Amino acid sequence: MKLDNYRKGFEAFLKLERSLSGHSVEAYLRDVYKLIDFFALMEKDPAPQDISQKEIRSFIDHISELGIAARTQARILSGLKAYFDFLILEGVLKESPAALIESPKIGMKLPEVLSIEEIDEMIAKIDLSKTEGERNRAILETLYSCGLRVSELTGLKLSNLLKEEGFVRVEGKGGKERLIPIGKSALKYIEFYLEAQRNHQDVDKDSEDILFLNRRGRALSRVMIFNIVKDLAKKASIQKNISPHTFRHSFATHLVEGGADLRAVQEMLGHESITTTEIYTHIDRQYLKDAIIQFHPRAKKRQSRF
Repeated sequence: MKLDNYRKGFEAFLKLERSLSGHSVEAYLRDVYKLIDFFALMEKDPAPQDISQKEIRSFIDHISELGIAARTQARILSGLKAYFDFLILEGVLKESPAALIESPKIGMKLPEVLSIEEIDEMIAKIDLSKTEGERNRAILETLYSCGLRVSELTGLKLSNLLKEEGFVRVEGKGGKERLIPIGKSALKYIEFYLEAQRNHQDVDKDSEDILFLNRRGRALSRVMIFNIVKDLAKKASIQKNISPHTFRHSFATHLVEGGADLRAVQEMLGHESITTTEIYTHIDRQYLKDAIIQFHPRAKKRQSRF
């Protein structure tokens, strides 16, 4: 397919110029392949210069008819726009056939958030008599204290714990580093874990600087963190759809509810755009709205009429 001729260049561009992770690069390439498959289905093999805006619209209609969710459609369209923008940079195209196409409308989906009481209840369900107990408590305390992504937690290094300063150095998306304050409580439980387990383990050579280890002395997998969190949520009888990312959402939401500056929250979360962080202001406004409905006498009266 002619559209595939520039794939390797696009892949190199994403890795070297955009500094994207392997998973992100693969996602962009899959979006391009979806368009290639669409043209193959239509028995067409157009060069990039011959692709029209109308054909891109037909492609979006096609994936919509396949039942692909609006959010996924929007992501695929974003990937194609990135590909066509790359071809413009390379001088292959003068303009993008996808430039004027709007993304499908997406309803804002607010993430699940744990209350402080629910977080405490989950931590209380950890069996500290087990070998991994201190580790699991330190994991949950660190997730909530720092708002880390799962990959950031599993890759957290001993050498990046700045205990005296009260910070951790984290490597985020695209290899970008940031400093995040870490609470005294999280540091205390990390110290308990180090003394009770980590300092007495036989550690795999490649994991010597990794903070959280499994029983074989290797870095924990993302799936393992997910299972730990799911198991504790079940034991605490929490009915919400909980994942490790829920602690990140809870961290940000509680900061915003407490009056933290949005730019500071953006910096701690490692968001490139403030727009991404602004979702937590929506959660905060919903929290305020619910409080008014529950406690304001006028709101109570209005609700009682229905």
